[in-house]
Amino acid sequence: MATGGSSQKKKNHETANYQRTQMQKEMVIQRLREQGCRITRQRLMLLDVILEEDCSCCKEIYYRAAKLDPGIGAATVYRMVNLLEEVGAISRKNMYRIACGAGCEKENACTIELDDNTVKKLSAKSWNAVVLAGLRACGYIENQGIRNVIVQSCDCLAPAGLSTVKP
Repeated sequence: MATGGSSQKKKNHETANYQRTQMQKEMVIQRLREQGCRITRQRLMLLDVILEEDCSCCKEIYYRAAKLDPGIGAATVYRMVNLLEEVGAISRKNMYRIACGAGCEKENACTIELDDNTVKKLSAKSWNAVVLAGLRACGYIENQGIRNVIVQSCDCLAPAGLSTVKP
């Protein structure tokens, strides 16, 4: 009986998420039309990818979109992201999200550029271990794990020699 109840709750949650995403999509389409933009098949597909997926950058949007439409170009994705930002539908400042757990097998999940021009590429496991160790060493956590890390870019200039996250 409990299984049926949780199954119904899951269906209700999925339905609510679908309705929310559809409302967001309709609002974005309306904003694009107000700006005089054509609503093409590729734009609709990119909008679906952006709304349904938790993409961290334009390249990730491109790779996911290319699976759906191999003819799509990276420039099309960048133009669409720029257009969505112009109409206020998205903000790249809030697009960066890292959600790799300790068991994730992704390679090159994080790239760190040091001030001596050394570049370190960390797998998801290594990234998770570094963040956990840093949080523990600074006294922020004891036995908790990381669910996800959200990194917000800023408009200020980075200190000399440091790079900021780029789209």
